[in-house]
Amino acid sequence: MDWSAKVAAAQERLVKEYRLDGLAYYYHGSADGAYEKLQSGFIVGRSLLTAKGIPCAGEGDLKTCLAMKICDIVGKGGSFCEIVVTDYEQGTILLGHDGPFHLAIAQGKPLLRGLGVYHGKQGTGISVEAKVRAGEITNLGCTQTVDGRLKFIITEAEATDGQIMTIGNAQTHVRFRKDPDSYMDEWFAQEPTHHFAMSVGHNGKLFGKIADLLGVEAVTLGE
Repeated sequence: MDWSAKVAAAQERLVKEYRLDGLAYYYHGSADGAYEKLQSGFIVGRSLLTAKGIPCAGEGDLKTCLAMKICDIVGKGGSFCEIVVTDYEQGTILLGHDGPFHLAIAQGKPLLRGLGVYHGKQGTGISVEAKVRAGEITNLGCTQTVDGRLKFIITEAEATDGQIMTIGNAQTHVRFRKDPDSYMDEWFAQEPTHHFAMSVGHNGKLFGKIADLLGVEAVTLGE
């Protein structure tokens, strides 16, 4: 906790010094390296920054950072997500990540948990365990077309209050308008990055208008 707090304070100073509107980050190296120790304290500070309107996207995903920024500007949150696992009994897909999480759209109070295993690999440091509050949600993905232009992938769905794995990750059970397999076929046909931003509310038309203003191609799934 002490290390995460120190790193969070340094991250906030970094944002102020360079006047950042958002950032994408990633580092992985030898287990005993100084930079590896530094990144072990990232997630709490990155989540706090995201909740303050400075979206932080893991794994160097700058396109998803843009999607998170759009969600936050219009007051709808914007939490860093990917497809985690399918729950065929509930008919839902768990969406989330080990961080960063947008604290303003949480279901209840998020927990801080020490990482042991996440994404099927070793984890270190403190992470934010939470889920997006139950109700209408919209996922906004930002990918790239073959000619190098941006493209939005928009999906309206419903977050449910299903049980999540207690592994220090943000996860949310989401029920789509199609069964999980059919939805994933539709999603992957759009050539997405594997990350996207989750927002609260049904915002498909709003995000479509933003795409028009920006001159960005947009496709809405599940209609």
